[in-house]
Amino acid sequence: MNVAFLGLGAIGRPMAVHLARPPFALAVWNRTAERATSFAAETGARQAATPADAARGVGVVVTCLPTSREVELVLDGPDGLLAGLAPGTLLVDCTSGDPASSRRIAGRLAERGVAFLDAPVSGGVAGAEAGTLTVMIGGDAAALDRARPVLEAFGRRIVHCGDVGAGDAVKAVNNALLAVHIWSAGEGLAALAKAGVDPAIALDVVNASSGRSNASENLIPQRVVTRAFPRTFRLALLDKDVGIAADFAREQRAPAPLLQLTAELFRLARQELGEEADHVEAVKLVERWAGVEIGRDAARDT
Repeated sequence: MNVAFLGLGAIGRPMAVHLARPPFALAVWNRTAERATSFAAETGARQAATPADAARGVGVVVTCLPTSREVELVLDGPDGLLAGLAPGTLLVDCTSGDPASSRRIAGRLAERGVAFLDAPVSGGVAGAEAGTLTVMIGGDAAALDRARPVLEAFGRRIVHCGDVGAGDAVKAVNNALLAVHIWSAGEGLAALAKAGVDPAIALDVVNASSGRSNASENLIPQRVVTRAFPRTFRLALLDKDVGIAADFAREQRAPAPLLQLTAELFRLARQELGEEADHVEAVKLVERWAGVEIGRDAARDT
């Protein structure tokens, strides 16, 4: 199967590695050409000169870009994807995009006889490397059947969520819940730390009780208490995802005051901490406001 992969970022690159092996023949393209050059040298994949070049002669094109806007930008122009996509091709967009944009892209592609799936993923860099990602699909079931061999190369759990846009919506809501858990755990633990409670003891109780979450079980102990804060998923991208979830709730006229507030808080955290901060570093802003460091021996007034 001839496949093209566009977007060799932190998640996209390890995903593409799984497609650079038989039974696939892979072409890759990246906005920063050096990444595609090094990837091709290491894996034997073909480096395409343009998105159009990548799409020519392939059955499935996979995009994995920061936002839906970048996906739309690579469609147009003499070197864009639309110039290379033949009728019958399938575009699988693994970008954590927004539902409205995915529906718009699908409509444009349908005019040319090209099928579209929104297929955002969850599982992080580790899941991408292991080929164990969860893939959330929006689109036609027949198109999903065609895409399944490609998706199974990097995904363990492939879930058909509904029509085009449904995968994006589920991913955004999932990540909004992640943001809620990170922020609320940070607030609670900061208050406990100011009262002199050892965060490790507090977490031991929470994680054996009903308040536990991935944030309390893994992210806070491994990154905040240790002060390690590895950069695995940018705060800027989580801010984008929470914003998508908040917009989606408004579009559905579903009351979502907590999601709206979380979107505002993460927008503020991004402004305060910068574009390169990791998503868990949002807790640093909670600590700054509280005048305490979670995991330190004593509260520190500011």
